Amino acid sequence: MSKVCQLFSGSSGNSILISSKGHNFLVDIGISAKRCENALLDIGVDPESIDAVFVTHEHTDHSSGVRVFASRYNLPVFAAESCIEDMMYSGVLNEKVKTEPIDCGTEIGGIEVMTFKQSHDSVDCLGYRFNLQDSRSVSVCTDTGFITDSAREILKGTDLIFIESNHETSMVETGPYPYHLKRRILSEHGHLSNFACSEYIKELAQSGTTRFVLSHLSRENNIPHIARQTALSALNEIGLTEDSDFRLFVSPPENEGRCILL
Repeated sequence: MSKVCQLFSGSSGNSILISSKGHNFLVDIGISAKRCENALLDIGVDPESIDAVFVTHEHTDHSSGVRVFASRYNLPVFAAESCIEDMMYSGVLNEKVKTEPIDCGTEIGGIEVMTFKQSHDSVDCLGYRFNLQDSRSVSVCTDTGFITDSAREILKGTDLIFIESNHETSMVETGPYPYHLKRRILSEHGHLSNFACSEYIKELAQSGTTRFVLSHLSRENNIPHIARQTALSALNEIGLTEDSDFRLFVSPPENEGRCILL
């Protein structure tokens, strides 16, 4: 049996657990190592059981706890090569951490990890697909201004996806953020809106995806029930019914003690 859990989500920090047949992986640690440890213990996962950490990109809400956690448990850290270089330069990583460039994917314990390029204002940003030993697949697609061709190719037919539904466009446009920040969020190197997310999950559903986890919601520019309703309406639009054809989740900023079983 495989399970996944979004431990933390949003601009205050991100981390996802992917667990399958004795192998446990973290995607991002954007909070302190201690908070990550406590979140794992809260769902019955021993931090010492983690096999590796995969980093999407170098922004602190995805990487701030990586060095301490990886050092403490002697874990390899996988990321794009240029991302590793930037994290080393900024001190997010150091020479005591074993780093592994993963531009072309890897395999650990019979689990294939595939990568795809994202469009984000970082040195480099990757999404990940984990093809698990039980023929299930889990993907992480957050922090991108649009769905890239690389993502479209890799994500077809994934069983479950953590997908960004960052903001409601009208809330960004009329909100208090300065103009340069609004422009960044809404750009092709920013974040996926509720509408952009909902349009893409229709495509995913038609390729066989049955579980959607809306992730990286902005506290200032989104409301969870609006993000959920936008996605739900899109899936209903193509004739699909919740709890029959698909399941839809919204990640809170901090996990509420639940995992999703596959």
